[in-house]
Amino acid sequence: MGLLNSYNQWRENKYQNFVSNMKDQGKCPDCQGRGYTVYPYNEFAYFNSFECPGCQGSGTYTDWEETR
Repeated sequence: MGLLNSYNQWRENKYQNFVSNMKDQGKCPDCQGRGYTVYPYNEFAYFNSFECPGCQGSGTYTDWEETR
């Protein structure tokens, strides 16, 4: 179990560093400041883009933080 716990801790630290970097830049961590997220329809068709659910399309960290 030590290996699994180490892996989970590493993933959590990586995510926290990512969120910290996005906070410093003022960008939403879910969409990296774009305001929309892209979900592939399938590998042969077009890509669907939707308003980011984390920041409601603004792309800012403060709006993302309010929805958490």
